Formats: sequence, structure tokens, C-alpha cells
Amino acid sequence: MELNQINEQCFYFKGSVNIGYIKNEEEGILIDAGLDDSAVKKVIKQLDEKGWPLTHLFITHAHADHFGGAAYLKKKKEVKISAPELESAILTFPILEPIYLQNGNYPFKELRNKFVEGKPVTVDETCTEGPYSIGSLNVTLHNVSGHSYHMLAVQVDDVLYAADSYFDEKTLVKHNIPYVVDGTETLRSLHKLLSMDVKGAVPGHGEYEESFKDTVQKNILYHQKVEEDLLKIISREKSTSLDTVIAEMCQFCGVKIDNMTSWALFRTAVCAYLKKVVEEGQVQIIFDNNYLSYRRT
Repeated sequence: MELNQINEQCFYFKGSVNIGYIKNEEEGILIDAGLDDSAVKKVIKQLDEKGWPLTHLFITHAHADHFGGAAYLKKKKEVKISAPELESAILTFPILEPIYLQNGNYPFKELRNKFVEGKPVTVDETCTEGPYSIGSLNVTLHNVSGHSYHMLAVQVDDVLYAADSYFDEKTLVKHNIPYVVDGTETLRSLHKLLSMDVKGAVPGHGEYEESFKDTVQKNILYHQKVEEDLLKIISREKSTSLDTVIAEMCQFCGVKIDNMTSWALFRTAVCAYLKKVVEEGQVQIIFDNNYLSYRRT
């Protein structure tokens, strides 16, 4: 985890999952806690070496790669933890993530891994969009749902810790079909980012950019392309079953599913785009010979 300074108050630890850090003379706030203990240990070590404070943790959303190290951090530093409403329920009971990824069923053992089920952590305070105080530091929280149910980005003066509201280009290409739970909210949040008056942003994956709105625009175009590809798969003349849509969409985008975790993540993402086109009236849901299916309108 490489420490990067943005200004006198704002920093972030660059890694496969970024961890933000805000400080004044008495208080230090981490934004997210990484995938596991090893990530947050590296952060603690660097802060201790500098003699910098660590008093609070803000978790932007309840995906394991962003809160997996929180339980260890709480044990070592007794930080006060804040998190968004709804997301906090998953932080308290992390098995909820593999449960919802497996259609509500009690999950297979294969799906109960550190990438989708972090260690439980007690949240001290829940929050929602608007002005918010983390200790003595005043920030503004922005609802940027879509990738997760109630994800909150953190604005500190003119710096935005954007969580996973957008991805750098490398991450977009890497995953082919971006993981989202709601296609409509994802685009709404991206357009919201374009309207924000901030100097720069730190995404959950990638580097701090002052020209981040160019990257946000590329995210919008990428999501629109995924939606266009999805519509090509769904027939106007006959029904296309959900399983067929998922399989053909993954094949079209160059995705090979060979394990339960990949299946659950890509199924959820495809269904998020399906929800959007159904709600817009571009596609209708039908039941054909007991198969949940779709047809272009």
C-alpha cells in the first residue's frame, strides 16, 4: 500500500483497493479498510511510523474488498466506525452478501470466501446523504448507489473519495461486465459525479485524478455499450430465458465462468442491466414453459 498525498489534509493508500485517509492534528480517518488484515496492517504500520492519528473508519459500502480489514483495525485501534444505512446490516452480518448473490438461498461453501464475505464488524453510527461530521472533521456524503445498494462517496472540501461509483479504464476492461446491482442507479450516480464541483477524485480502484470527469464519461459510454450488447441478445420474435441471456452475454463479452463466485457476480450484473431495460419498457418479462424469460418490445 503506497501512501499518496493529495493536499495537507487528504491522502490515500494506493493498492488493488484504495484506502483513503484524512487527518488533522488530533484525528485520523480511514475511508474503507481493504480486502483483508494484511492490507490494513500495512496502513497501520505506515501511520504509526509517521506518528499520525487513527481514530475513525468510514466504510463506503459493504463489499468485502472494502471492509475485510475492518475487524482487525477495530481490534488494534478501537476506531469508531461509520457506514451507510442498509450497508451496515451487511457489515454486521456479512453472510448476507453470499446469500443475496445466491438468490436468497443459504450459500454454498464455495461462495463463502473472503472476496464475498468479509469478517463481521460492529458499526457505531449509520449515516445517509448530506453534511456529516466524522469526529471533528466535517464532510459531505453523496449517495452514489448502483454498484452497491446505498454506497456513499465522501467529499472533503474539494476532494472526493468516490468509492466504486466509477472505475478506472483498466478495471472496466478487466471485468468486461462491470459489477452493479442496479443499472439505472449506476448511470444516475455517474451523471451526478459529472455535476460535482470538486478538484479531483479518488476511485476505489485506480489513481487520484483531477480530470476524473473524463474517466466518468468513459464509464457512462461503457455501461451504455454493455446495455446495447444485452439488447442484441434478447429476441423480438421469441422468448429468451434468463439463463440463456446470462450465458450468451458472458460469451459475447469474453467472460468464461468456471466457479461459483464468478457465476454469482456476473449473474447479478447482467440482471442489473436487465432490470433497467425492463423498467424502461425496452424489454418485457414473460414466463415461457416455466422459464423466466425476456422479449424485446
